[in-house]
Amino acid sequence: MERILVSACLLGSRVRYDGGAKTSDDDLLARWRAEGRLVPFCPEVEGGLPVPRPPAEIEGGAGGAAVLAGAARILTPQGDDVTAAFLSGAQQALAVARSFGVRVAILKEGSPSCGSLRIYDGSHRGRTTPGQGVTTALLELNGVRVFGEDRITDAARYLESSTETGDRT
Repeated sequence: MERILVSACLLGSRVRYDGGAKTSDDDLLARWRAEGRLVPFCPEVEGGLPVPRPPAEIEGGAGGAAVLAGAARILTPQGDDVTAAFLSGAQQALAVARSFGVRVAILKEGSPSCGSLRIYDGSHRGRTTPGQGVTTALLELNGVRVFGEDRITDAARYLESSTETGDRT
């Protein structure tokens, strides 16, 4: 049974910065959960950040790859640098993915950790920009395909097609 890494907030865990969850009602996710295939994980909490916590964004909307390269930081609206916690959480997510042989992750879109197609632009004004979060960037660099919660069907197709072709990367 192939395991899938998933943002804990999508499964109802109250781990988001505001103390809430973003529970998904997707049927595929529910089926995978019932089958015991999901590995819930919150990189921000595992990286040491509390719940609740101030929101954080990647400065300049630079993206997770820039943070991994040391070219951008993750800041709260007050200017506190929380980059180290985000990097730690990303490394822990990768370690968990490797330990379960995960090839696919379904993560919360928009998050500075988990965004796969878009993140907030760093202005703390609710504006988004194309880009990836830190955890997504690290997972993708290491062969784990990441999909947002609105692309679960795409994740299922990817799993099916790569299994049919024998592709385990």
